[in-house]
Parts: sequence; structure tokens; C-alpha cells
Amino acid sequence: MRAVVQRVDGAKVVVDGETVGEIAGEGLCVLVGVTHGDNPDKAAQLARKLWSVRILEGEKSCSDVNAPLLAISQFTLYGDARKGRRPTWNAAAPGEVAEPLVDEVVARLRALGAHVETGRFGADMRVSLTNHGPFTIVVDV
Repeated sequence: MRAVVQRVDGAKVVVDGETVGEIAGEGLCVLVGVTHGDNPDKAAQLARKLWSVRILEGEKSCSDVNAPLLAISQFTLYGDARKGRRPTWNAAAPGEVAEPLVDEVVARLRALGAHVETGRFGADMRVSLTNHGPFTIVVDV
């Protein structure tokens, strides 16, 4: 699994003009990609990392300050544009594999005590955020 993690001062996801997920104040906006071979154990590992990674103000984690997370599925994280002009998506897991694993990351975060908002799997989403820093990292598990 792969996540692009941004420290934010608020973020939201809009689908068809409706806000489906939103966090206010300091937190993390997390784009989550799933590849072949990922499983619930990897989802749990990613959730633990997201909850404990110390990238908020003052080197704090979401668990330290009870900061919210906005988790959004993003199959394009496994796009490959090394050849030609059109990316391939061969490394991205199909939706029927990816959706339950993204849901598992969210469920595991919530079980750890996190407030998690989400996008809508497979939808045409509009994501807006204020990147604080800017601060962006990639987490692979």
C-alpha cells in the first residue's frame, strides 16, 4: 500500500456538488493507493503509521493531539509514466480488491481512536486543502 500524506490546515472532498468528507484545522489529508498483493495486515500497518507519524506542528502525531484525517482512495498512486506519454495503471489493484482495503485502513484508524473523514470510492472527486508547510511525504508499507 502507498499513501501520500499532507499536513493540512483543513481539507474537503466534494462529489457532484456535495461535500462528502471534511476536516477542519490541523490534520492529515491522506491519498491511499492499493497494489496487487496488499492485504488487511498491510492496511493495519498503514493505519498505525498514519496515526503515529510525527509530522504535525511541533513534531506531534495525530494520536498525540487527536488530529483528524481525511482518507481518499487514489488508484493513480500506482501509475507508471516512465515509458511514452500515457501512464499505465497495471500496478494498481482493481476496485473490488482496493475498496475493501481502503475501508480497512479507515476502520483500523477509527479503532485506534482517530476521527476519519473519507472521499467516495470510484467517484469523480474534487479535493481541496490548505497544505501546511508545505509538508508532504510518501509512505509505503
